[in-house]
Amino acid sequence: MSDSDVLASHLQELRRGTVVMAALATLSRPTYGYALLESLSRAGFAVDGNTLYPLLRRLEKQGLLTSEWNTEESRPRKFYRVSPDGDALLASLLAEWQALHTSIEKLR
Repeated sequence: MSDSDVLASHLQELRRGTVVMAALATLSRPTYGYALLESLSRAGFAVDGNTLYPLLRRLEKQGLLTSEWNTEESRPRKFYRVSPDGDALLASLLAEWQALHTSIEKLR
């Protein structure tokens, strides 16, 4: 395995662990799935739809997101928004992320 393959593998693992935070942070305003994919991609979180949509359903089932259908347009779309519990989780995850970053910096 080449050095670039090893790096790519570890970066994918790191991103997989942060996509929940990225989704929760992005969904402070109602957004439908495809627009969320585009927003995440523009921010550097290239996520496949086959990964994102099951994640959105799981977060909704956990009460971290709310959703509603917009049927006013020609094509119905499901809009997601972070719930108060999701906001609280995001704050906790970001605090832990900062603590981990600080700890790693101390180790360098």
